[in-house]
Amino acid sequence: MLLSNFSPWELARFDALIAALASLFACLLLVGTKKWHGAFSMDSSTGVQKFHTAPTPRIAGIALVVGVLAGYAVSSHGVAAAEKRQILNAILMAGMPAFIFGLLEDITKKVSVKTRLLATMASGLLGWGITGVSLTSVDIWGVDWLLGFTAVSVLFTAFAVGGVANAINIIDGFNGLTAGIALIMLTAFGLIAREVGDIPLAFTCLIIAGAVLGFFLVNWPFGKIFLGDGGAYFLGFTLAWIAILLPERNPQVSPWASLLICSYPIIEVGFSFVRKSLREGYHPSQPDGVHLHMLANKRWSRRFFGDFSKTIQNGLTSPFLWVYAVIPCTAAIFSYQRTWLCAVLLLVSAWVYMGMYSKLAFFRWLPKK
Repeated sequence: MLLSNFSPWELARFDALIAALASLFACLLLVGTKKWHGAFSMDSSTGVQKFHTAPTPRIAGIALVVGVLAGYAVSSHGVAAAEKRQILNAILMAGMPAFIFGLLEDITKKVSVKTRLLATMASGLLGWGITGVSLTSVDIWGVDWLLGFTAVSVLFTAFAVGGVANAINIIDGFNGLTAGIALIMLTAFGLIAREVGDIPLAFTCLIIAGAVLGFFLVNWPFGKIFLGDGGAYFLGFTLAWIAILLPERNPQVSPWASLLICSYPIIEVGFSFVRKSLREGYHPSQPDGVHLHMLANKRWSRRFFGDFSKTIQNGLTSPFLWVYAVIPCTAAIFSYQRTWLCAVLLLVSAWVYMGMYSKLAFFRWLPKK
């Protein structure tokens, strides 16, 4: 039975609470001292993908890492918690290339998209080097045979990690959007891990969620601090690594369940790549202002919350996308053992995305033939 014998008290863990408090206080400290570091840490309010009204610190990735590190530091050193600490240790160490190069972009604004993508892929390679874990099965005939070769498996893992991390960065556009999506995804990963008896991974998800929650409380709805590239890439790597660990550690979990949980950011980046590629004279890496969350802000948030300030409209855009993300994540919780069902639900998630995009962009649920 799903979530049999589950008790809400399982969520009341000291290490997760410390992770949340450390992240929260670090965010507040960064906001309170912005006059000292603002010359290099502020995010400009001008640009095609800028929807905030005033320069804002974009270095909350520091607070996120501090939160995870604090949760790791106070975690029990007993034998029972050793496996959880190993997972957290790998995340903190392997996630550093993604975090550092993203943070350098936050500070210098001079790190290319290609360099940041390679850094996230390097984090995937480092994760394998530390743990020996890589994707060995995706439940696709022929592909699984290829993944039986270590080199192919490791490269595929690095590519998958880089893809998910980049996808998380792409959806990082409005107050609370990425943090809320991450909390939804971590909940799904954690509940499935708990259900299959992988308690170390479930508690790892809880600690990461605590660190994200600390940032969320300062970021939503008023946007006092932003995740920045450093935070988005580190969080993206973390979610990607958990998505890999869940089926690799628990063969009864289909890898398509992880894909389903990550479906919103993955569909966003995939659709954006195709959409931009079809635009004459436009490179897929160039930013534009017509991502799904941007259209939701223009069509829904401004319509329903037009009497509020632009800052509040910014924050109230995110719940529309949270609702969408909840659907595939909830579906994954109830279908994680069935590859075919997860694949069908992934197609449904993509269909819902396309319907919403068509409605927001062209004012019709189905595109013209």
